[in-house]
Amino acid sequence: MQNTMNDTEMMLAGYGLTLVEFTYRMPDHRSVLNTFSWQLFDLAPDYPKLFKFIEFWHENIEGPLHHVRFTHRKLIAPGEWRNCVGEFTLH
Repeated sequence: MQNTMNDTEMMLAGYGLTLVEFTYRMPDHRSVLNTFSWQLFDLAPDYPKLFKFIEFWHENIEGPLHHVRFTHRKLIAPGEWRNCVGEFTLH
């Protein structure tokens, strides 16, 4: 059985949404640039999943990276989360 966290558990553990845009050179035409976008949950400021993917790219993909641009947003900030013990419904 695989031990995976659901989205809420990941957000509470500090993961945030990371959007990455890779610009790379085409393998057969080095003067042509192409882009690839990727969205994932990752941990700032170390970004282990992002850097693992960049390492994978360098080892397995022929098109060399020109540059990588990314943005990160924590989905739950400390002031946005509160523990709710009960709930009342009003008509």
